[in-house]
Amino acid sequence: MSDKPQMVLIDVDGTLVDSVPDLAWCVDEMMKVLERESWGEDRVRDWVGNGVERLVRRALIGQLDGEPDEAEFEKAYPLFLQLYTENTSKRSYLYPGVEEGLAWLQRAGYPLGCVTNKAEQFTLPLLQDLGIYDYFGIVVAGDTLPVKKPDPTPLLYAAEFFGVAPEQSLMIGDSRSDVTAARAAGFRIICMSYGYNHGEDIRNYEPDAVIDSMAELKTVLPML
Repeated sequence: MSDKPQMVLIDVDGTLVDSVPDLAWCVDEMMKVLERESWGEDRVRDWVGNGVERLVRRALIGQLDGEPDEAEFEKAYPLFLQLYTENTSKRSYLYPGVEEGLAWLQRAGYPLGCVTNKAEQFTLPLLQDLGIYDYFGIVVAGDTLPVKKPDPTPLLYAAEFFGVAPEQSLMIGDSRSDVTAARAAGFRIICMSYGYNHGEDIRNYEPDAVIDSMAELKTVLPML
């Protein structure tokens, strides 16, 4: 379908914001308190993208898949939450082109929503601190609904909020989770080449387009 989308939803981590510097710092501080080896930013970068609970579990076992000892997780998770509450946006930053892309979408008249797996207590301060909160008519966080991406429900919830049909809707994300959610919801999807996809090339999941900067939206969107 080549009709212009009537609504655009955008992911946060790995799409709008590189939040890994803060997340990695918090992971390493948590590990120090637990008297465990710290991992560093490069390692943590491959574990980000499915919410902070999953990130903590991955940090405890040092890999993407699997589960830590539950007693250890119950000790670690509150430590991480406290650290990240105090360090949500101290080191994180907007990717190049984000402000230009958001400003263009706004000028072009697209209703904008934010759909993320990050909990609301972290999402809202991050968007506010980085100066982009006011672009969005709705923010659907990871704990807004009983389910989160890759379930399509958060996308459909936002579409209903704007009164836009799924086939007239567009998602902008960076991960397999975003593509899966968009396809299940009946949305088109554009992915960023630089995001958090656990080391895989996002092109493997066949989004409608892949771009290197949100500044490219003004040339790509009219062609979808």
